[in-house]
Amino acid sequence: MLSTLLAANKSNPLPSLIIFLLIPLAMYFLLIRPQKRRQRESASLQSSVEVGDEVMTTSGLYGFISAFEGDIAWLEIDDNVQIRIARAAIQRKVDTAKGETAEPTVEDVNNAKGKIQPAAGTEIDD
Repeated sequence: MLSTLLAANKSNPLPSLIIFLLIPLAMYFLLIRPQKRRQRESASLQSSVEVGDEVMTTSGLYGFISAFEGDIAWLEIDDNVQIRIARAAIQRKVDTAKGETAEPTVEDVNNAKGKIQPAAGTEIDD
């Protein structure tokens, strides 16, 4: 009886070994490889940004690059209003050829007027 129990426990270890080898392989293709690709794309974007390009930062600010000082970029967000940002904070270039722009359109302004309401009892002086 003992010999039959020992014989039943001696199964083929190959399927278990294959599964243990597939787990790291799947993690590489699903997690590590896409992250490295995103890092390469981000680095190439940050190195290709030039003065005068319109960009969006990781925090959602739109502006034009006005100067670089090493790893710091000067971002003009309004007329005569410039802020310093880290070059790594540049998320993407705004493609003005596709019609993307940081400036609000007339439609955006009209929609905002209808949605923004002052608090009750608050008067806003112009």
